[in-house]
Amino acid sequence: MSGTAKRRLQAVSQQLVEGIPDAGKFEDIPRIRHVAPDSVGPRVKDKVAIVTGTNSPAGIGRATAHQYAHNGAKAVYICDYDGTHLGTHKREIESLYPGVDIHIREFDAADEEAVKAVVEDAIQKYGRLDIFFANAGVIGQPRIFTDVTGAEFLKTLNTNSVSVFLAAKYAATAMKQTSKEKPYPSGSIIATASVAGLRANAGSTDYSASKAAVVSIAQSCAFQMAGTGVRINAICPGVIETGMTQAMYDAARARGTERKIGQLNPLQRGAVADEVARVALFLGSDESSYVNGQAWVVCGGLSAGHPFVPGKLA
Repeated sequence: MSGTAKRRLQAVSQQLVEGIPDAGKFEDIPRIRHVAPDSVGPRVKDKVAIVTGTNSPAGIGRATAHQYAHNGAKAVYICDYDGTHLGTHKREIESLYPGVDIHIREFDAADEEAVKAVVEDAIQKYGRLDIFFANAGVIGQPRIFTDVTGAEFLKTLNTNSVSVFLAAKYAATAMKQTSKEKPYPSGSIIATASVAGLRANAGSTDYSASKAAVVSIAQSCAFQMAGTGVRINAICPGVIETGMTQAMYDAARARGTERKIGQLNPLQRGAVADEVARVALFLGSDESSYVNGQAWVVCGGLSAGHPFVPGKLA
């Protein structure tokens, strides 16, 4: 038996051990078999989650932390390199959801020792890690590629791609840890990519390359965690009003052209962070138990077709 096969045998998912149970019959047809609990209740009940890139008041990270807390998480770690608003976020979430433990951590998401430390803290305090949302990112260099230096290119890759690799590296091991409360290995690693990582013209060269790497990391790691019950997926947002795009939104509002934002997608609008956070909630829940190694696009339909000029389509 190879070393890889031996490692896989040390962590085997509940579905591979027990199978998906028979649900009996209704009259002469089989009832629907379920893997996840009822979706009308708290969707991540008692789970422990780590979310990076949570400082921005308009950001996807903050909105996702709220969704996890609202849906019954036991603990949520809100992390960012910039801690300006983290204290406010903690107080707000605790006031809304007093049963959830909120932990603040300030660190660079591409700092390996810091990522390792926050994962180890979750294991030490709770004996489990169920969700790691690697959401930290930067916009990169919004210039033509011939004006971007190698050092600038690497800086963008470090924040946007290396951070995801490190999240997957340490979360995957932690999520295989079992206990009386968590008898089988399982977990969901989620990473923020972008439509810019799928097709051109949605970001600068360094940004686009870094987000394409995020998709590739999710796809590659999914196969290397085969059989463990630990899943990894990427979310690819389109035009979302966040701290990263706020200047564009503010300028458009000042000119009275906000209606033009998102005009190239079929919904004809941009999005707010909560619309992406709800996808992160689904991917973090057991409802997405068969979703693995995918790039989930949340773009209003922008990436579904070729560019066109509104009103000019024959």
